[in-house]
Amino acid sequence: MSNNGLEGPIPIDFCRVQFLLILDLSNNNISGSLPSCFGPRHIIHVHLSKNRLEGSLTTQFCKSSSLVTLDLSDNQLSGNIPDCINMLSELSYLILKNNNLEGKIPCQLCKLQKLSLIDLSQNHLSGHIPSCLNLTTDEQYNEDSNQINSTPVAGTTFILLFRDTLSLGEPVHFTTKNMAYSYEGRLLTYMSGIDLSCNKLIGEIPYEIGHLSKIHVLNLSHNFLVGGIPSTFSNLTQIESLDLSYNNLSGKIPPELVELNFLSTFSLAYNNLSGKTPARIRQFATFDGSCYQGNPLLCGEPMKSCSTRSPPPMIQEGPTQGKEDDGFIDMGVFYVSLIVSYIMVLMTIAAVLYINPYWRRAWFYYTEMCFISSYYFIVDHLSKS
Repeated sequence: MSNNGLEGPIPIDFCRVQFLLILDLSNNNISGSLPSCFGPRHIIHVHLSKNRLEGSLTTQFCKSSSLVTLDLSDNQLSGNIPDCINMLSELSYLILKNNNLEGKIPCQLCKLQKLSLIDLSQNHLSGHIPSCLNLTTDEQYNEDSNQINSTPVAGTTFILLFRDTLSLGEPVHFTTKNMAYSYEGRLLTYMSGIDLSCNKLIGEIPYEIGHLSKIHVLNLSHNFLVGGIPSTFSNLTQIESLDLSYNNLSGKIPPELVELNFLSTFSLAYNNLSGKTPARIRQFATFDGSCYQGNPLLCGEPMKSCSTRSPPPMIQEGPTQGKEDDGFIDMGVFYVSLIVSYIMVLMTIAAVLYINPYWRRAWFYYTEMCFISSYYFIVDHLSKS
């Protein structure tokens, strides 16, 4: 029932549905929170994106061990990603982007052996990136999952027989190469990617991510990541889109990245990287300066040449040489410093007179005598003239 004008909360009666396999209510106006009792045990695909769902994820899907797709993107969900997510042993596509989720990325995700797509972008997640994240692009289907239990409950036979067929029909939306694409069918089984962009993640990029040799998309942009770019990224031989822009990364760009022959979208913009850009060969010959902008210490094509040095200052001769010496003093700063110093002296005198009554009386007496002396001096000179 996607792409309609359905409104209101998800009915509590959904908790009574035992053999629901696919739930697709995406792109509606459904509001409220997910019922805490909801989570059909045999459900395979959940598509609730582009609604107005709110509240926290607690235990709604913890018992859905057959769940393959969980798409709750573009809602208003808050709270943490539940720790019980490791119980979803069949989960392959986790899409939670554009919500209000917070807290750390749970290490329980590392226990999911069939994860292929992870999209947690545009949330408020913090902490470090788990170094144990593991993805798969295994397009082969496990025949053991189709074996029927010798003593199945009612309806289990139907679920096991058609699980894989149903898994091929539901599209999953994922952003790659700066565009949102819809993947479905056999093509989906070849897709693998991680998108953690637009969060509050800190720390260094785990070098273990470089061991995900089958990954196609990696987006860690718009975070607070520090440290260098792991040289192990040269092992990402299948990657097509790599975005590490808008972080606090430093150090040199690993020259081994030129080995990434399938890379078509690449950005390291707005970091603190230094040194020389990768050689302009293979795919890197197609990347322009926008991929490196915002890194003033980078040099090399397509940026400024590393051999470029600023010319020595010109020495003026003759009568203008004295004027050049004045240029070493910033007159604006000089005047501001003079005014500030004058104000500070006056404030110091006022503070001293306020604290010490003896000096205050002496100051007033001295001031009075100065006024009187000045008055008679002026009167005497005016009378003589």
